Amino acid sequence: MRISASAIFVLALGLGAAGCAPMMGSDAEAPLTPLSRYGLQVEPGLDRIALAVHDQGLSANQRDAVGQLAARYGASGHGWIKVEAPAGEDPVAVAQAYAVRAALQGAGVPGERIQMAAYAAPDPRAPVLAGFETVRASIPDCASAARNLGPRFSNQSSASLGCAITANMAAQIADPRDILGARPMTPADSGRAAVVFDHYRKGQASSTPQEPLVNGQIARAVE
Repeated sequence: MRISASAIFVLALGLGAAGCAPMMGSDAEAPLTPLSRYGLQVEPGLDRIALAVHDQGLSANQRDAVGQLAARYGASGHGWIKVEAPAGEDPVAVAQAYAVRAALQGAGVPGERIQMAAYAAPDPRAPVLAGFETVRASIPDCASAARNLGPRFSNQSSASLGCAITANMAAQIADPRDILGARPMTPADSGRAAVVFDHYRKGQASSTPQEPLVNGQIARAVE
């Protein structure tokens, strides 16, 4: 049986189109890369402590807890620290709230970053609350992800590929705010730059002098 050249061309064209068509069961909305299924995310959090109200004021343990809260705020906090006293106008509770404010300022928190407020409490001697809003990394639950590693013909990766990597990264990031974006850069040291350019123009060495240990004597350090 003879087949014309035009028929062969049409047949080849049809096979090529069939090869480019998506296979049955493939996901048209599949991500561009397997790791994009599990992007790093953050979720809002709250770092807050509750301090019991004492007639004698803040105890030593409470002052230590307030100091630790101030340290955490300085390291990763943003916004304001809110000090909340129980509503009811109990003078001891109000005095406790202002004692917390003074302790925060003594620990280095600027006074303009501290907000005083009242909250509805069932008891006028309910604890004084102090805390600030923060963010934390959202760690995916890889144990609940699908783990079907059987044969597939869609050329798609496993649905759980990339989950463990993202979970490990989220658990190790010191400041989750870095996930949201890069930190602002500090201004350049223009004074040091002027000194370097002045030495360069004069033909002098523009680098800082090296320590004797670094200046060709590293091998002697292990004698």
